[in-house]
Amino acid sequence: MDQPDSHVAKAVADAHRREWAYVLAATARVASDIDLAEECVQDAYVSALEAWTRVGVPDNPGAWLTTTARRKALDTLRRNQTLRAKLPLLVEPAGVPGPADLVIDDEPIPDDRLRLVFTCCHPALAREAQVALTLRLVCGLTTTEIAQAFLVSEPTMAARVTRAKKKISAARIAYRVPEVHELPERLDAVLTVVHLLYTTGHTAPSGSALVRRDLVDRALALVRMLHTLMPDEGEVRGLLALLLLTDARSATRTAPDGRLLLLDEQDRDRWDRDAIAEGRRLVLDALHGGRPGRFTLQAAIAAVHAEAPSYDETDWPQVLGLYDALAQIWPSPVVELNRAVPVAMMYGPEAALAVVDDLAADGRLDGYRYLASTRADLLRKLGRSGEAAAAYQQALALADNDAERAFLTRRIAECADSQP
Repeated sequence: MDQPDSHVAKAVADAHRREWAYVLAATARVASDIDLAEECVQDAYVSALEAWTRVGVPDNPGAWLTTTARRKALDTLRRNQTLRAKLPLLVEPAGVPGPADLVIDDEPIPDDRLRLVFTCCHPALAREAQVALTLRLVCGLTTTEIAQAFLVSEPTMAARVTRAKKKISAARIAYRVPEVHELPERLDAVLTVVHLLYTTGHTAPSGSALVRRDLVDRALALVRMLHTLMPDEGEVRGLLALLLLTDARSATRTAPDGRLLLLDEQDRDRWDRDAIAEGRRLVLDALHGGRPGRFTLQAAIAAVHAEAPSYDETDWPQVLGLYDALAQIWPSPVVELNRAVPVAMMYGPEAALAVVDDLAADGRLDGYRYLASTRADLLRKLGRSGEAAAAYQQALALADNDAERAFLTRRIAECADSQP
């Protein structure tokens, strides 16, 4: 094998980030189980290093990888002489195409990704297993990255993912978009994992870039597909609104030098007003459609921020009221932590610090870096620079994203400079 040059290696790495979900979902249609599909996709990426070094990077890397992975899956099934026996598990009744019949469109087939999401979010699996499996298969995250997100060891997470895939195979869970009557028991899980996919991309857990745009775009594409499929579902509208309103600020989250900018530092004139207008319409539709769910309420909070002329002029009483409503239907320590921000704006940092200290004492957010950084910010505003520096140090020890680490390091230096 020729040694791949840096251009080819970069192209393969880029294709892994952008195309993994498409390639795996399409391969799963002709494979008999997800393990086989995943193995064939991994082999296709290895083959790409050799082939693209010899003949150059194809115009459509995703199509090349999909064709290669699907052919590997078919070859494996034929060698094992089990193709016909395994077809009912993941392949539609129309049958499986042979290698000569494979046709890959210039654009990826979105239904394949949606099928994969719904497969991972089957109610036969525990919710944590649904989320972990989706992060592995749809997001292409490593087991290490998923373990960090769940605050568990890598072997523990590897075991969870393995058990989930085995259960899909053993229970003969169909690889398809559910029928209408099956949607209610799966929809919340699907929305949850799409939201988690977006948040993973919105602030990358590690690396030099603040944002993983490939994951953000993938989440937006999935939720738009869901909205097309279920236009009358209020929480689908709510999640789409939340993602649009949040992403509208993406261009202003960092300074030209890469420095992280908080909400009160961002140039609101550069926010995407078209996305804000669309998100606002969706929020209003969702709110008028009945009792709002957790994504709709989060979208309403984002809409209040998007409409405020400045950070200080935000309608903080409305934000606090929405957080109170959100806490009623979705009791969560993260919601309580986020609620501390409007509490601080309305009643002062001392009142908010009491909320955060209570959260720290109950232990549910142990290891969550934003607990430490929120506490540090409140202490800084109260002039308690030494305690603030220690809390920032705690947050720094938990942060792996370079932009966040640089921000926390600057805060620590500012606290040191302000001490007598």
